[in-house]
Amino acid sequence: MQSRYAVEIFYSEEDQGYIAVVPKLPGCSAFGETEEEALREAKVAVVLWLETAKKEGRQIPKPHEKELLKSFIESRT
Repeated sequence: MQSRYAVEIFYSEEDQGYIAVVPKLPGCSAFGETEEEALREAKVAVVLWLETAKKEGRQIPKPHEKELLKSFIESRT
């Protein structure tokens, strides 16, 4: 299962590592000692989040479409 959800990664002094959160999927986050590890773990978390939501019959938010990204980039230039 491939995901197309945006992931935000930031360093946490408290945790001494990187936190990756998926804003469109409430509660979906991961930890890694490096940014790359946090991203890898976030990809796993997304798959598990989506599988669980599907099993529980919860609504699954749609990922942002490319058009939103395109309009954001164009507004910045």
